[in-house]
Amino acid sequence: MSDLRAMMARQVRDGRVDWIGLRSARRADIRAVDGVDVTEDGLAGDHGHAGKRAVTLIQAEHLPVITALCGTQAAPERLRRNLVVSGINLASLRGRDVRIGTAVLHLTGPCPPCSRMEEELGPGGYQAVRHHGGWYAQVVTPGAVAVGDAVLPVAA
Repeated sequence: MSDLRAMMARQVRDGRVDWIGLRSARRADIRAVDGVDVTEDGLAGDHGHAGKRAVTLIQAEHLPVITALCGTQAAPERLRRNLVVSGINLASLRGRDVRIGTAVLHLTGPCPPCSRMEEELGPGGYQAVRHHGGWYAQVVTPGAVAVGDAVLPVAA
């Protein structure tokens, strides 16, 4: 293994699930929960569906950045993602599998902000979230996820 490949595979520490949110319908309010079952369609009780966008994740460390860029509090429920994760660089896991609780997700790509960000965060909210909006994931192995669970890259 080359030094670069080894460095790219190595994480400083495991990540952690800080928050879980469910939306029963597309524009419905987000309901925070302590734990959830992950099915092939995404999180049970969420409006997601099977495929590369079944679950959405956002980096907890990006919330203060979005807040600074838009001038209003970027709380998880306002950003409309399913899982808030801290302590691990989600961008470095693109195209890889991650174990969260007993579920395994495959990070498929970045989540662009939706037009709802202007409603939630005010004028410029869309731009504030650009490149900080999180990641889509496909469900590889259904399981259960709870706040406090580790986020671990699956060895290739």
